[in-house]
Amino acid sequence: MKKIVLTGDRPTGPLHLGHYVGSLKNRLLLQEDHDQFVMIADVQALTDNAENPEKVRASVTEVVLDYLAVGIDPTKSTIFIQSMIPEIAELTVFFLNLVTVARLHHNPTVKDEIKQKGYGESIPAGFFMYPVSQAADITILKASIVPVGQDQLPMIEQTHEIVRKFNRLYGDVLVEPAALVPTALTGRLPGLDGKAKMGKSLGNAIFLSDEADVVTKKVMSMYTDENHLRVEDPGQIDGNAVFMYLDEFGRDQAAVADMKAHYQRGGLGDVKVKRYLNDELQALLSPIRERRKQYAADLGHVMRIIQEGTARARERAQQTMAQVRRAMKIDYF
Repeated sequence: MKKIVLTGDRPTGPLHLGHYVGSLKNRLLLQEDHDQFVMIADVQALTDNAENPEKVRASVTEVVLDYLAVGIDPTKSTIFIQSMIPEIAELTVFFLNLVTVARLHHNPTVKDEIKQKGYGESIPAGFFMYPVSQAADITILKASIVPVGQDQLPMIEQTHEIVRKFNRLYGDVLVEPAALVPTALTGRLPGLDGKAKMGKSLGNAIFLSDEADVVTKKVMSMYTDENHLRVEDPGQIDGNAVFMYLDEFGRDQAAVADMKAHYQRGGLGDVKVKRYLNDELQALLSPIRERRKQYAADLGHVMRIIQEGTARARERAQQTMAQVRRAMKIDYF
């Protein structure tokens, strides 16, 4: 029997190369021999976009187009919308009785995100308790594997705690998931400006849907070595975003290694390296871009894919909730 995998993204804009490296490549592999569910986490997106629902709504289609364009196959993976599974919200309410406010305060992932967003004491309750909602996302489908980055491991640990407490109180109903942490070279691709984080709001990302000329312009503006002022000067590759991208996307790693050595001893200019990277990225993105346009030309078909996937996910969620209600002695009728 195939193991159940749950993955997903918050629909707050189109997906970029960081998503490709961090999750999409893994999903292409996982869908071949796992029962993979890919969730559009619109409820989670609304926890800090409650005043801008149009942004979330518009992003749902954009994210699904990106999924299909990179090769997520709806006959192998189930793509569904979080808010269309009311059983997730129901299970979240029950889980809230198993978690203390103090425990949520000490979740390091939540603490970091609250600090990043500058909420202070004005934390939306939905944002504060989204680790509980995330536990419901996972357990409603009885997912046994959840691919996450290192920074999300505290969320999986909190899910473990909730599952253990529920099963101790009510019987062995829920599945305790295992985290699958990427072993890729980067795990998280840096922004074009060399900063650790890539994002739409930071203006330092290459999107999977970017046209060829846009990609070229972005690559040519990338951060390299600020002290590499002349071609003949030795350059640094550590922290050099262009070489970090080549480590990930260069199809000929022997050629990349030669380029690194040349750059470090001097005599290789940034423009030449960036042009090489641009060629590599164009080779990757061109077929993705074309497939995306093909799907975008028939959005009705795309919506049917989402509807059918959501129906499959809800059927499984309803089965789990029937078991949960029976275990909790609240199956009155």
